[in-house]
Amino acid sequence: MTTPPVGFDRTARVGVGLTLLAASGFAAVSILTSVAMRTGLSLETVLTWRYVLSAVVLVVWVGTQTYPKRMRPNEALLWMAAGGGGQALMVYLALSSLAYISAATLAFLFYTYPVWVTIVQALRGAERLDARRGAALALSFAGTAVMVGSPEMGGGALRGVGLALGAAVLYGLLIPAMQWMQKDWPIAVTSAYSKIGAALCFLALSTGNRTFQFALSAPEWGAVIALTLWSTVLPSIFFLMGLMRLGPVRTAIVSTVEPFLTAVLGAMVLSQPLTVRTLAGGVAIVAAVIVLQVRRSRVA
Repeated sequence: MTTPPVGFDRTARVGVGLTLLAASGFAAVSILTSVAMRTGLSLETVLTWRYVLSAVVLVVWVGTQTYPKRMRPNEALLWMAAGGGGQALMVYLALSSLAYISAATLAFLFYTYPVWVTIVQALRGAERLDARRGAALALSFAGTAVMVGSPEMGGGALRGVGLALGAAVLYGLLIPAMQWMQKDWPIAVTSAYSKIGAALCFLALSTGNRTFQFALSAPEWGAVIALTLWSTVLPSIFFLMGLMRLGPVRTAIVSTVEPFLTAVLGAMVLSQPLTVRTLAGGVAIVAAVIVLQVRRSRVA
């Protein structure tokens, strides 16, 4: 009786399935946000309800668990301010770009964030910028140039590109910071505090500019709840379950289907055209991410 090859056993297959479920949920963020806004909700209202409901779900979940120690108030405030505030700014930048560019363009441009993580780590001296990483950076930047160099990229579209890349750069800065903050805390606990912080940020923003809508119609609630559960809470759980079975490198590689799923959903649900330049640039960006992950796999 032969042993199944590594990577194709039942555990790995389940891990791949869970990771694909997570990717489908994350891929639908911009789509469901656009659907919710088409019902008449402002972006600020959508994001406020998304994070308020997500925070409630996570707080209830954490409350049902028993953890060996409690987080000190100063660390909790740090997660709410830095984790939650940083997440809120990153999400707001990314989803604000949908007013100017398609969901597919946003997805591929945001997916440059592993490249920005590599640059941050190289500047910190935590990772060496070798030839393979340099080639991945060049490939990612070339893909971005192909997309941005499209003739239809006018002034408004370039503003959307700037917002999307700004969100990716910010995420690249947040990832090392949050890894340092994480320490040995359970992810559910830190996620709950960061969601609370993000919810407070969006609540302050939406009430401050008077765009918050408290009373929602049934279709509006449906879009917001779908965004909260399918694209915020559940994919985080699926991703961690897949990560436990596949490890970080294979999970990251499987997750590269996410921007392609967004592109397909954008075409199907929002009737947004998927141009050849967008697809070609996106393939180059995703290829760069895979090159970076393969390098980390060999080093490990």
